[in-house]
Order: sequence, then C-alpha cells, then structure tokens
Amino acid sequence: MRHRAIKIGLTTTVLVLAFGGLLWSTLRDGTEYYKHVNEVMASPQQWEGKHLQLHGFVVPGSILQKPDTLQYRFKVQNKGSVVEAMYTGVVPDTFKDNAEVVLKGTLEPDGFHVESNGVMAKCPSKYNPDKATLGSASGM
Repeated sequence: MRHRAIKIGLTTTVLVLAFGGLLWSTLRDGTEYYKHVNEVMASPQQWEGKHLQLHGFVVPGSILQKPDTLQYRFKVQNKGSVVEAMYTGVVPDTFKDNAEVVLKGTLEPDGFHVESNGVMAKCPSKYNPDKATLGSASGM
C-alpha cells in the first residue's frame, strides 16, 4: 500500500510540474498588453521591447509613405502624448488623419514598430449618425 501511495504522489508531482512549466513558458512569450499612448509614453522605458496593442488617434498630417513602397511613418496620439510609428504593409481603407487606431507591435527607442497586419483603424464619423438625420427621423 505504501509503495502505491509513493507512485501516486510522484506521478502527481511530475504532472503538476510539467503543467506549470508549460503554462509558464506559454504565457511568458505570449503576453500582450493593451495600452493607450498616454499610458505608455508616461514611462516608455518600462514598455520597451514588450509586445503591445497600442490605442490612439492618427495625428493629422503625420502619415508619410516612402515613394514606391509600402513603408509608412506616422504619429499616434492620445491625451497629449505622441509616439512615432513605423509600419510596412497594406493599410486599411479607414487609415487616415484622426482615425482611431489600435497598433500591434513593439515599442523601441526610435518609436513603435508595428508588426505585419498590425494596423486596425476605424473612422468614427462613418459610424455616428448626424444630428439632422436623427431629428428628421423622430418627427415621423
């Protein structure tokens, strides 16, 4: 009976350690933070090299595309804080001045490096009904 209890205890210990190691290694590499530009730029050194989803708004007039390439440089801001971003790839149709964006990538000393397919943008005016339309609809 004692021999059986030792086997069960040893098996349980090995399984718990294996599961814990697998969980730790998976979460360590896959951790991704969702932050606003102002939160990250308050202490950028803390966030350098970490995988982030960065939320903000495209600064008007800041979008620059390198001629004959898909390389973009632009600035994203939120509550007065600004970060420069670099991206190579096709941007969404809604990516333009003042667009609300979420960028996936890594903060580096020279700016935010956006990963492939890491630009998600929406145009807020496209989805908000104007007041004239609401007023005429309620008078029916």
